[in-house]
Amino acid sequence: MSQRNTAVTNQLTPATTAPAPDDCPLPEVLALIGGKWSAQVLVELGNGPRRFTQLERAITGISRRMLTVSLRDLERNGLITRTVYPDSPPRVEYATTPLIEDIREPLEALTDWARLAAPAITAARRAYDCSADSHP
Repeated sequence: MSQRNTAVTNQLTPATTAPAPDDCPLPEVLALIGGKWSAQVLVELGNGPRRFTQLERAITGISRRMLTVSLRDLERNGLITRTVYPDSPPRVEYATTPLIEDIREPLEALTDWARLAAPAITAARRAYDCSADSHP
């Protein structure tokens, strides 16, 4: 049986010394932009307005349904706009709002980091899973 160092375990870290107020919007915002597809949609729209099919082609692995759900959620929360042009057939474009400007660079940096770190994260998971399987 392993021993626990309760003195260390019970110490408060800077992140836990001041609990977030109940009205803190951070978890909600992180859930919104941290969704499986939301960040990728926002990064793609950061390159300029896009039509649905352009987004669908640019975001590998996203289904039409999930793209629709993500776009509606981002629009509902004021992060993107949906503009319908009265062409024949009707043309729809999506674009980011000024609300997203302050987070664009950090979001792009996080996306770049995720691409670079993905192989190391996958390797760490495999190593952990192998060691966890051999140590009940």
